[in-house]
Amino acid sequence: MNPTGSEVTALLDRLSHGDRTVIERLMPLVYDELRRRAVRSMREERTGHTLQPTALVHEAYLKLVEQREPHFANRAHFFAIASELMRRILVDHARARLASKRGGEYDLVPLDEVFVFHPERPATLTAVDDALEKLRTLDPRQEQIVTMRFFGGLTVEETAQVLGVSPRTVEREWTMARAWLFLQLREHAQPR
Repeated sequence: MNPTGSEVTALLDRLSHGDRTVIERLMPLVYDELRRRAVRSMREERTGHTLQPTALVHEAYLKLVEQREPHFANRAHFFAIASELMRRILVDHARARLASKRGGEYDLVPLDEVFVFHPERPATLTAVDDALEKLRTLDPRQEQIVTMRFFGGLTVEETAQVLGVSPRTVEREWTMARAWLFLQLREHAQPR
């Protein structure tokens, strides 16, 4: 099934207006896309890892539709919020792993077109999250762009649509945010 954006947007609009009966119809329409984005976020997971893409999708989806007053402007907005939720879930999972190991050190993460999460180094993801929280205080839009592009796999065009800016603005700020994050993560990787 290849749903159009307008079908999904119509169901999201109904959900935003309190019609909870659409939840069962919505899941099959967005599941493949959510799973594709989860796989992208977790492509370097080790085999047998306790958090699989399917579990990430289900947990994020439940959080999305179980909000008291969900509001989704359109399909891209829905996936942007899903991106933030996947980020939170992955970071919480990494922090729990660190806590169970009683600590850990930050590793240098090469910032390429897409970040890569290594579950053997949960401190990497927590370092990225800490840097993103710092970036949020300096430039909230750049933090949103990184979250949507990295954790949600949104395209430049989808990100621009959600933020109400031009694709060129997204590309420019994506480039600046990646450079800033690279410097932040390099500082964390330095021996203390």
